[in-house]
Amino acid sequence: QVQLVESGGGLVQAGDSLRLSCAASGRTFSTYVMGWFRQVLGKEREFVAVIGKSGGITYYSDSVKGRFTISRDNAKNMMYLQMNSLKPEDTAVYYCAADLHVTTWSSPRSYDYWGQGTQVSVSS
Repeated sequence: QVQLVESGGGLVQAGDSLRLSCAASGRTFSTYVMGWFRQVLGKEREFVAVIGKSGGITYYSDSVKGRFTISRDNAKNMMYLQMNSLKPEDTAVYYCAADLHVTTWSSPRSYDYWGQGTQVSVSS
C-alpha cells in the first residue's frame, strides 16, 4: 500500500505559476504509476497528467499540455506538478493518485490510492 499527501495549492492570479507536491509513504514508490487529477464541485474527476514508474513516460490532457509538467523523484518518494500560465479554468481540487498497474491512465477508476486533495484557485 501507499499513502499520498498533496501540498502546494493556493490562490493565485491568472498567468501565475504553482508547484504541487505529492509525498508518498512506503519503500516501493518506484513501483507505482503516478497521476494527477482534478475535480470541480459537482463535476467528474478529470485527468491532468500521468508519469510512468521510472519517470521516462509522461502524458497530459490537452487542456494542460504545454503549461503543466509532471515529474517524480523516486529517491525522495515525491511527485510534482509544475503549473505555469495558470488560467481561471484550472481552478479545482487537485489529487494525486497511484497504482501498481494502470490499464487506462486517464481513468480515475484505474487508480486505487488517492491523496486528500489540495485546492488550487486562479483568479482572473
